[in-house]
Amino acid sequence: MKNVVRSLILANVAVYVVQLRFPEFMAGNFALWPLGAGFEPWQLITSAFLHDTDGLAHILLNMYGLWMFGRIVEGATGPQRFLWLYFASVLTAALVQLVAVSAGDAGTYTVGASGGVFGVLLAFGMLFPHSRVMLIFPPIPMKAWFMVLAYGTIELVLGVTGTMQGVRISPISAACSARWY
Repeated sequence: MKNVVRSLILANVAVYVVQLRFPEFMAGNFALWPLGAGFEPWQLITSAFLHDTDGLAHILLNMYGLWMFGRIVEGATGPQRFLWLYFASVLTAALVQLVAVSAGDAGTYTVGASGGVFGVLLAFGMLFPHSRVMLIFPPIPMKAWFMVLAYGTIELVLGVTGTMQGVRISPISAACSARWY
C-alpha cells in the first residue's frame, strides 16, 4: 500500500471511530447537507470521511475499493497527483450530489468516500483499460474499461431514476479483484 492511500484509509477509520462516539455532532456538522438545510462549504470534503454507522459494511467496502484500486493508481501517478485526483473526485461528486439533493428532501444528508473511490476507479480504467478484473460474485472476468463503463452507467441510471438514491456503498469496488494477466 502506498503512502497516500494508507493515510486516507487511516484518516477514514479515525473519523469513523469519532463518528461512532459522537454520531449526531459529526453528521450535523460534517455530513453534506442540502443548501438551506445546514449546508456549510467544508462539508464538500468532510462528508467523504464520514460513513454509515449502522454497520461496518459501508466503511469496509469503501476502504477496500480505495485499497484495491488506489494503490495501483497511486503507483502509476505518484502520491501528489493521486491526492489531487482523489480530492477532485470527492469535490466533484459532492457538488453533483449537492445539486441533486438540494432539489429534493431537505432532511437528507450524504456521507461516504464513494465519490473519491469512483474517481480512483475511473482513473484505474483509463490507466489500465485492458487489465482484467474479476467480479467476486458472480465470478465474471472483464476488462477494466468495460467494468468502469458498465458500473458508471448502472449508477447513473439508478441515480436518475431514483431507484437507488445517494451513493452510499460502492458494490463494484467491494466485489472486484484486480488481476494482472
